[in-house]
Amino acid sequence: MPEFPLGPPRILPRSEHSISRAHISKNALNVLYGLHKAGFEACLVGGGVRDLLLGATPKDFDVATNALPEQVRATFRNSRLIGRRFRLAHVHFGPEIIEVATYRASHDKAEDEDEARLDGDRILRDNVYGTREEDVVRRDFTVNALYYRIEDFSLIDHVGALEDIERRRLRTIGDAEQRYREDPVRMLRAVRLAAKLGLSIEAATEAPLFELGYLLETVPQARLFDEAVKLLLAGHGVRSYELLHRYRLLDYLFPVESAALEPERDRLIREALANTDQRVAAGLPVTPAFLIAVLLWEPLQAAMAHQLVRGVSEHEALLKAQDEVIRAQNDLLAVPKRFTLPAAEIWALQGRLQRRRQPGRLLGHPRFRAAFDFLVLRAQQDADLRADVEFWAARMGGGEAPTVTAEQDAVSGELAPRRRRRRRGRRRAAAQDASPVVADA
Repeated sequence: MPEFPLGPPRILPRSEHSISRAHISKNALNVLYGLHKAGFEACLVGGGVRDLLLGATPKDFDVATNALPEQVRATFRNSRLIGRRFRLAHVHFGPEIIEVATYRASHDKAEDEDEARLDGDRILRDNVYGTREEDVVRRDFTVNALYYRIEDFSLIDHVGALEDIERRRLRTIGDAEQRYREDPVRMLRAVRLAAKLGLSIEAATEAPLFELGYLLETVPQARLFDEAVKLLLAGHGVRSYELLHRYRLLDYLFPVESAALEPERDRLIREALANTDQRVAAGLPVTPAFLIAVLLWEPLQAAMAHQLVRGVSEHEALLKAQDEVIRAQNDLLAVPKRFTLPAAEIWALQGRLQRRRQPGRLLGHPRFRAAFDFLVLRAQQDADLRADVEFWAARMGGGEAPTVTAEQDAVSGELAPRRRRRRRGRRRAAAQDASPVVADA
């Protein structure tokens, strides 16, 4: 348990803070009121409270309570219990899920060894329940440790979070190195919060980030991929990339060798992320597939060059290089095939776009638009490609541009696998609006 001395909490009555129930999800309020009516303490906690105070719109609302998970389940018929490492309740309201967590206590209070499990400093299981005062010191950053109590609409601050929010400062609760060792993903969350909210990272919180990146190698791959997506495709990708680069955390996510990143490659990545941020701000879909293609483009070129000097054909060199680069990527951070396969198609189409053969057929390729946008991105760094961009832009402007089909998820922007069709005719492109770069044709 991190050492963090707690004095008397700072309690702001409703008249002294800016949080209004009008800005809280109706479903979250239903959960808060339901728990209170059942005789439990119920608080809105975490990012939702933080974002409301900063004037941002929360993505979701989390609830903390002294009710046990089974008691939450008994209170709400539309709930179910999830998780072994961290057991909690999800209360379902159609597409919205309100997450309800029971207050946690120190592992040394566990009566059952199976409910609290450590591997060195790392928490493997965290199901020891306690009070709000015990719960607050188990949280990661002060800005995530404010409690909005539904009983009297007061705001409760145990750890100086209000001052940190006012100063726009990110600070761990307790010793930063210990908190990162307990859960290495907290290092990525520090970067994400700093980038998303424009927070400065307090010196003691920042220092271990330069040294502990290797701990990310112990994080389950699926969880690490989810965090990487949140960092790079949530609208603050450029700043996240800069911070990942600064702390050398990028080295544990993608094979980029951030300490010696070539300027051309750095510009390519930054431009792709800037366009991604613009698309997110405009409410347009984005996909990890396009950024995977960008991040691994230079390693692909190096691997291809190595194959070509061995005397293989260009096509075979591309196939071997793709396998090599994707395998190297997955040794660091496993990327699902639903993203690596479209990325490989984007790579393969670059040569065809530069050869300009069979334009009518190529315009109908399901990945044409994503590949064209990638060519546009490359042309910003390589003037020799601009004639190719103009060639294809002219043909798209002539009414032959691909259109979006049902193969693209309109919400996530994910590129769906190609489908075979029985009827003849040119297949329309599935990925017209899924890449983060919009060509200025």
